[in-house]
Amino acid sequence: QVQLVESGGGLVQAGGSLRLSCAASGRTFSYIAMGWFRQAPGKEREFVAAISWSGGSTSYADSVKGRFTISRDNAKNTVYLQMNSLKPEDTAVYYCAAGTRGVPSTTPGGYNYWGQGTQVTVSS
Repeated sequence: QVQLVESGGGLVQAGGSLRLSCAASGRTFSYIAMGWFRQAPGKEREFVAAISWSGGSTSYADSVKGRFTISRDNAKNTVYLQMNSLKPEDTAVYYCAAGTRGVPSTTPGGYNYWGQGTQVTVSS
């Protein structure tokens, strides 16, 4: 079992930055891939970024590439999402997810555990 708790969301102006954190419980954290997804009102949940168990491999959605950075600290059982140059279209609830393998997936089906989500609102 893995439990996930996100934090760091909030209201920011366009062009600003936020850093999301996801604290995980469970001894298997160091061996599994982690991902961030987001869901805007009336839209399906979409992939944002993912990172392998070691942090050596990352993947990003085209819409956030060059602006967002995913990282992890296995000693702290925490994964981060640094979001820069935020746009109003980045407004959504952001979810942290934990997979069952070390290789990151870009689809929700690749993850078994989900956090409760944290709201990110970007004003224009």
